[in-house]
Amino acid sequence: MPLLPRRYERLKSVLNKRMSDLTVLIENVEKPHNLSAIIRSCDAVGVLEAYAIFNKDKFLTFNSTAQGSQKWIHINQYKEIKTAVDVLKKKGFKLYGTTLNPTSIDYRKCNFIGPTAFILGAEKWGISNEAEALMDEHIHIPMRGMVESLNVSVAASTLLFEAIRQRQVANKIPERGEGLNQRTYKRKLFEWAYPEVAQWCKSEGREYPELNEKGEIIEELPRTSKMRF
Repeated sequence: MPLLPRRYERLKSVLNKRMSDLTVLIENVEKPHNLSAIIRSCDAVGVLEAYAIFNKDKFLTFNSTAQGSQKWIHINQYKEIKTAVDVLKKKGFKLYGTTLNPTSIDYRKCNFIGPTAFILGAEKWGISNEAEALMDEHIHIPMRGMVESLNVSVAASTLLFEAIRQRQVANKIPERGEGLNQRTYKRKLFEWAYPEVAQWCKSEGREYPELNEKGEIIEELPRTSKMRF
């Protein structure tokens, strides 16, 4: 089934606003409702991909709260916090861990315009001691009530939208694809437009075919791989 032009334009319009320098790393957040809400917030602000520490031998699960957003946010999954942190630091991210220790500062006093990764912990315990030791900055969201912290998904949304607010003020919000390098943009656009074909290409160890200006695959492919979704 061919990709409709209006669908292709919709995919490009969303991808044009994606950012590769804003992300979250969620550590052992297991409840599907919370995980789904976090990924939905990532999609809403234009995060390209997220990161997750998930030690148990089972897949990340989502519920209706995600509203399908997990299709558009790739989640890089790791079993150890240090491995994920090393990956993020090599990519140039500054890591902000949400903690209530004596050194943590009000999140509104931080600058999130540069490459920013928010580290959020499990629903009950927060980030681990190991994760806390690996952070560049410890931050907290001030509370005025009896409860000392927000639900993890609400905290993620609060931090992400503050980063977006700061970037809007600084005129650093991408609108025409400048939030991604060209290679990443082309790869992601193809994966969104033709996910089954992309998976077939990966299994065959081959590059993705080129698309024309209408979003059509130029190369002739085996019929079994010509699937839109």
